[in-house]
Amino acid sequence: MEDALRKRGAGLTAFFFSGICAISTGVIVSLLQDQHGFDYGVTGTLLSLMNIGNLAAGFMAGLLPGRIGMKKSVTLLTIGYAAGYIIMGVTGWVTLLMLAFFLLGIAKGSTINTCTILVGDYSKDRTVGMNLMHACYACGALLCPFFIAAAAKIGAAAPMLALAACGAALWLVFFVTPMDGIAGKKGGSGTDWSFLKSRKFWLLVGLIFCQNAAETGVTSWMVSYFKGSGIISGTVSAYTVTVMWAATLIARLLIAFVVPLKKPAKAMIVMSLGCIVFYVGLMLSHTQLPAIAILFCFAFSMAGMNPTAVSLAGRMTNVTSIGVLLPAASSGAIIMPWVIGAAADRYGISTGMATNIAPCVGLLVFSVLVSRLPGEEG
Repeated sequence: MEDALRKRGAGLTAFFFSGICAISTGVIVSLLQDQHGFDYGVTGTLLSLMNIGNLAAGFMAGLLPGRIGMKKSVTLLTIGYAAGYIIMGVTGWVTLLMLAFFLLGIAKGSTINTCTILVGDYSKDRTVGMNLMHACYACGALLCPFFIAAAAKIGAAAPMLALAACGAALWLVFFVTPMDGIAGKKGGSGTDWSFLKSRKFWLLVGLIFCQNAAETGVTSWMVSYFKGSGIISGTVSAYTVTVMWAATLIARLLIAFVVPLKKPAKAMIVMSLGCIVFYVGLMLSHTQLPAIAILFCFAFSMAGMNPTAVSLAGRMTNVTSIGVLLPAASSGAIIMPWVIGAAADRYGISTGMATNIAPCVGLLVFSVLVSRLPGEEG
C-alpha cells in the first residue's frame, strides 16, 4: 500500500511540474516571437516540433521500458524539459530552438505516459484518479504566467532558465521513485496487442486526437491571438493562460470529488457541445471581458474530455496501449498549431484561429460514436 501511494504521489507531483513546463511554451513562444521577430509560420513550426517530440516520446515510452527498464527509459526521456529550456535561454538561433522544442516534446510525451501508468494503475477509481492527475497539471499550468513574470524581472533569459529548473525537479521526482515491476508486468515479449483490434480503442484515439488539436490550438496560440488582434493588451494577454487553466482546474476537481461522472460517454457529448458553442462565441468576441469570460467557459467544457476518454480505455490501459493511444492521438497537437500558423500567415490571425473549430466538431462526432458502443449507452 505504501509503495502504491508513493508511485501515485510521484505521478501527481511530476504532472504538476509538467503543467508548468508544457503550458509555459504558449507564453515563451510569444516572448521569443517578440525578441527575435519570428513570423507566425516559424512560431507554428516551433510549436509543432514540440508535439512531434511528444509523438516520438510516446512510442519510445511504450517500447523502451521492456528493453532497458522503466527507470532508465523515463529518466533518459524526461531530461528534455531541462535541456530544452536551457537552450532557449542561451540562444536565439532558429535551428537550436527547433531542437529545444523537440526536446520539450519528448519530455512531455514521456511524462504523460509515465504518469498515466503510475496514477491509473495505483488509483482505486480510474476516472477520479485521472481527473485528479490532470487537475495537478492544470494547477501547474495555472501558475506558469506568474512564474514567468516573476522570473522576467531578473532578465530576458531568466524565465527559460527558471523553467529549466522546474524540468530538473520533475526529472528528480522520477529519479527517486521506485519503478520496479511496472514495465515487467505490462510490457515485454508477452505484451497483449489485442487492443489494436478494438473499435473502441480507435474511436478513443480519434476523440483524443481532436481534443489535443482543439486544446493545443488554444493554449499555443491564444496569447498571440489576443495580442495580434488587439482584443487584449500584450501584458494582460499572457494571463489569459491563467484564466483558461483556472477553469480547467475547477472542472477537473469537480469531476474528481463533487460530481463524478456516472455516464462518462454521455457526459463527453455535453462537454463537446459546450466546446463548439463557446469556441464560436470566442471567435465572435472583440472586447476584453466577453473574450475572457467565454475563454473560461470553453476551458471548463474541455477540461474533462481527455481524462474521461483515457479512463474509458479501461482494461486496455497498459504501457504498450498507452504508448500507442496517446502518441497517435497527440498528432492532433502537431497538426493544429501548424495549420493555425499557416492560415494566420496567409489570411490573418483571426482566420487562423477560426480553423480550430474543426477539431471541436470532431469531438462531438467521436463522443457520439463512443456513446453508441455496447456497454457505453447508459
